[in-house]
Amino acid sequence: MVRMKTVSAVVALAVVVSGCSDGGPETGEPAAESAKTEAPVDTGPPAVDDVTTLDGVAYASLTGDAAAGKASFAQCRTCHVIEPGMNRLGPTLADIIDRKAGGVAGFKYSEATTNSGIVWTEEKLNQFLEKPARVIPKTKMFYAGTPDAQTRANLIAYLKNPG
Repeated sequence: MVRMKTVSAVVALAVVVSGCSDGGPETGEPAAESAKTEAPVDTGPPAVDDVTTLDGVAYASLTGDAAAGKASFAQCRTCHVIEPGMNRLGPTLADIIDRKAGGVAGFKYSEATTNSGIVWTEEKLNQFLEKPARVIPKTKMFYAGTPDAQTRANLIAYLKNPG
């Protein structure tokens, strides 16, 4: 009886493993079609000068809409404001473009943010807003991110010109 259970477990495992096949030829190379549809692999924090996003959308290919960004910023207001000199749970985002990460006086940043070496260019903000913990692991910011590239571009347009 024990052998029968073992054989059944091995057969079940073989069925599961066969379902994990990449669909490619027996040479072990993945099928071309499956390679096209695979999501980018998250390999950890990008270099300071790397601005690639997980979704592969280049910031330069987008045009942000500040009015739409203002509407999207409503969720950010829980922690941030755009008025200079005002900090909440998060630092003020006034004049964030071209500011060094961890650079708002009077706000206690995580050590990870302070030591990141990042300067908030529009491109780096785009990458950060997609998934903050990817860009600055151990950041205190508990925001999962904005997966939609256009929404990120709109937020950045608003931060550039909140008027």
